[in-house]
Amino acid sequence: MNKLYFIYFLCFGLLTGNAQVTTIISKEIIHSPKIHDASTLKQVLDLKNIAHSYLNMQEYFPSKTVAKAAKPFLFPRVKNSVLPTDFSHKGTKYNTEKFIDSSYTQGLIWIQNDTIQYENYWRGQKEDIKHISWSMSKSYVSALFGIAIDEGYIKSINQTVDEYLPELKSSGYNGVKIKDVLQMASGIGFNEDYSDPNADINVYWNGFVSGKSQDKFAKTLVNQRPPGTYNQYVSINTHVLAMIIVKATGRSLTDYLQEKIWKKIGTEYDAYWLVDGEGMEMALGGLNACLRDYAKLGQLYLNKGKYNGEQIIPTAWIESSVRATEKHLLPATNGGTGYGYQWWIPFGSEGEFMAIGIFNQYIYINPTTKTIIVKNSANQNYYDSSNPYCSSNVHLALFRKLAHSTFSKKSATLKSK
Repeated sequence: MNKLYFIYFLCFGLLTGNAQVTTIISKEIIHSPKIHDASTLKQVLDLKNIAHSYLNMQEYFPSKTVAKAAKPFLFPRVKNSVLPTDFSHKGTKYNTEKFIDSSYTQGLIWIQNDTIQYENYWRGQKEDIKHISWSMSKSYVSALFGIAIDEGYIKSINQTVDEYLPELKSSGYNGVKIKDVLQMASGIGFNEDYSDPNADINVYWNGFVSGKSQDKFAKTLVNQRPPGTYNQYVSINTHVLAMIIVKATGRSLTDYLQEKIWKKIGTEYDAYWLVDGEGMEMALGGLNACLRDYAKLGQLYLNKGKYNGEQIIPTAWIESSVRATEKHLLPATNGGTGYGYQWWIPFGSEGEFMAIGIFNQYIYINPTTKTIIVKNSANQNYYDSSNPYCSSNVHLALFRKLAHSTFSKKSATLKSK
């Protein structure tokens, strides 16, 4: 793969309020994609081709490498447990094997009590092949935000966005509290319907594909309702959080993730983050990693931010991140799933929380049963809202079944494809 040596200058002037001022000049390597022409790119990203594309995103977009840990941690494992034959959701029974196949699963790992109970791969994915996270990467940005606060780069989530990003004063983010951005309650008007070619999210995506600046796109967004009153999923909110991290720390997301989390939690493999034409990471969905390394973020959160005796993410931040408090964020208000600081919170009594990405990517964490489940998928039917194999609620039912299953020492009945 070709490498483009990109000089990334971050020279920031005086900011308003109490925001920290950081001036730094750093050099980063951006890996150049193999494919550049628009027609080929359109073809590889067609729904019928995504099983291959989601395992090879570095071939289509510029990216930065997140270096692995010097000493990888290997989960203990047992021989693959037999998965439950079936599970139910709202009175409908689903065959587990069919569900895994019909949701176009590429990787599935189930960890309980820090031990791998089941791990399998399909449709081209392998243990050392990286899969795009899509919006699961939002939860990584949340973790980095908590670290930046702990390190004193960011004073408080009750500050407003424009205190760190005066360039957004003319946008809908002016005067919006960072907390509301974290909780997807920014009040920004945004259409996130991926099946609508004219939706705001697809305008953003088309710009990203062509190398346009995500920062400039964020400046175009306007306010639709009072912030802090309504939970509306706006992916660009995560990009704004990333802009604040970069501005406050003087570090790129890749660099900050690598030092503060990735190298510290025993990752086995390098990851990579897709970037736009100006070298800014696609914070809202561009992280690519291997299945077991995704599970290590789940393990870190299950252990309240501590790994190998070191407090990597503040415990208080994790507890606040996975708890919905305001009425507009509660599961009962949001159709059964609440929202924290870039984490989804299902209705229930076991303290579950999830990172979720489009096309059925999941990191599921159940503190009560000490369960972590990660699923990578390339669901070609994702835009069909009537298809139960695309439903996050049905996926949750499967995860809950696994979390409460009686373990078996027999080999799994599913065979790799």
